[in-house]
Amino acid sequence: MKKDQMIPGRRAVLRIAACLGAALTTRLLTAGQAQTPGSPTPPPPSGGGQPVSGPGAPLKPSTYRLQPMTEGAQSGYRRPTPPVRKAPILDMPELGRTMVLTFDDGPHPDYTPDILRTLRKYDVRAMFFVCGEMADANRDLLREADDDGHIICNHTWSHPLMTALRPSQIRGEMGRTSEVVEDILGTPPLWYRAPYGAWNRYAFEIGSEMGMEPLAWTVDTLDWETPGTDTIVRRVLDGAGPGVVVLNHDAGGERSQSVAALRRYLPQLLDDGYRIAVPHR
Repeated sequence: MKKDQMIPGRRAVLRIAACLGAALTTRLLTAGQAQTPGSPTPPPPSGGGQPVSGPGAPLKPSTYRLQPMTEGAQSGYRRPTPPVRKAPILDMPELGRTMVLTFDDGPHPDYTPDILRTLRKYDVRAMFFVCGEMADANRDLLREADDDGHIICNHTWSHPLMTALRPSQIRGEMGRTSEVVEDILGTPPLWYRAPYGAWNRYAFEIGSEMGMEPLAWTVDTLDWETPGTDTIVRRVLDGAGPGVVVLNHDAGGERSQSVAALRRYLPQLLDDGYRIAVPHR
């Protein structure tokens, strides 16, 4: 046998050893590539292993979804600006068999507390269109109304005829009232009403800029004329209907008739199957 020829058994052993060595070398090379410095670390298998931490760690799915929405955003949420209307909202038929009670010009220490007690007795909510100077002078009353769940709205600062004002004056009347309401309650009003129902293009534009919707009324009780409690009650009951907005006053003059009328017509409306509620934005 020549020297360079191997015994068949030894040749088989060497062939097996060579195969094992190649497999081990390939495994070591693969492991080395996976841990090369500077290369990205693969994420752990789903459902097992420890989460990767540190500056290079991937974001959790929930965090990733939230980041584009919150990054650079303001801390306080502000509603979208409402459209600039050409006429105020007069009623709310979308509320179904529901009526909305509104009170203008207050709050007043002689009349608003009695109105709040009556509303509280029947567990209903109303809208109070406040004048800024009255709200500023009766802050505790405004807080009481807000605590009871009533909607506080803007009725200008001093109850002027807005159609006789310059745009800058309208902005001052409405803006000053929104500021004092926000100062007292923490949030600005979302609804406003022009004194005397006198609207113009500037009022609609400025109100929209301030984030407010214009609300007028369907039924005017004319309680400011002090026509008598019976007359006020009759006007409300005769005008009752789904989505009707009723105008009352809790300041701006002697309002004892308005207080007494509410005590009478409110339970009658409820007995007739009407809900008394407020709109939400």
